[in-house]
Amino acid sequence: MKTLKFKLYQHKRNRFLKRMINASGVIYNHCIALHKRYYRMWGKHIRCAKLQAHIAKLRKRNPFWQTVGSQAVQDICQRIEKAYQLFFKHNKKGVRPPGFKKVKKYKSFTLKQAGYKFLGGNRVKIGNKIYQFWKSREIEGTVKTLTIKRTPLGELFMVVVVNAERSRGVDDGSKSEVEIKTGKIAGFDFGLKAFLTCSDGTKIDSPQFFKQSLNAITKASRQHSKKLKGSTNRDEARKNLVRKYEDISNRRRDWFWELAHELTDEFDVLCFETLNLKGMQRLWGRKISDLAFGEFLKILEWVAKKKNKLVVFIDPWYPSSKTCSSCGHILETLDLSIRRWRCPSCQSENDRDENASLNIQRVGSSTLGVGDVRQSQTAISV
Repeated sequence: MKTLKFKLYQHKRNRFLKRMINASGVIYNHCIALHKRYYRMWGKHIRCAKLQAHIAKLRKRNPFWQTVGSQAVQDICQRIEKAYQLFFKHNKKGVRPPGFKKVKKYKSFTLKQAGYKFLGGNRVKIGNKIYQFWKSREIEGTVKTLTIKRTPLGELFMVVVVNAERSRGVDDGSKSEVEIKTGKIAGFDFGLKAFLTCSDGTKIDSPQFFKQSLNAITKASRQHSKKLKGSTNRDEARKNLVRKYEDISNRRRDWFWELAHELTDEFDVLCFETLNLKGMQRLWGRKISDLAFGEFLKILEWVAKKKNKLVVFIDPWYPSSKTCSSCGHILETLDLSIRRWRCPSCQSENDRDENASLNIQRVGSSTLGVGDVRQSQTAISV
């Protein structure tokens, strides 16, 4: 599966799509209310098929609900069902059940087999209206779903999920081996001071886009809070604040894509440590969110898969920072404030992040069956 995202042209007929999103939000809230009422009365969870049949009957009597296609309504019920299944499975981990949403903040609706048609070029027919979009790339493969998304600024995007096929035939997963180009394997350690520390000694610092724009964000937020609620000025101030956040997100994502391409061009195998990012966010809060290491890993995995490179994750409980990369001695404790430490066994001085990246490289290569990779020793001519 492949996901493509296109921006729709600004046009007055886009109000029909926004009306459909609002109607989807009303249906969503009604379904949540039915779930809560059904549980209070019977002490059971309502089945998705039963909910879909009930909403289909109500939809025939409500013209506003009829603006949303029947498949989009079914998808809303399926979304709620998935959210409740996640709640039943992970409620002990703090996952909460789905709740009500403001209609103005409701984001999207999804069409599956029917309700849309591509007319060629950059035109698509949704319902009875024809819309144009910025066709930045060709849509290759079979279209599975089409989703219309609304941003906080009111802009509309079209997200298309296609079943992509390779030019030489359907991809059956047979081509899964790593394509050897550079013959290099590297380990990377994620840190708060240096974004990534490579096993070859290089360090990559994060631009920390949110920290750079913090003053502008604070000023825009203060201006928004001063405006009268419900006024046009408050809405304009809200849009200005949203633009600041979107600019940060876009710059960070662009930097992630460039870095992912650079790393995959230089190395064939990239090894990382599995981190508890939610736990780290509870400890360090905004800084972890600004670094957005989880988002970077998703982009890196996608780029690596496209280039037939490999991303390896080692055991999260492996003591990469406390293990000496030279002799393998493991310290009992190592405080986070200690950035350099001397091994009591071999007396080698280790930088915390570089030492961890070397250990991650060694363990990652061992899991692949490449062998035990250790720090190279400089040859001395005699």
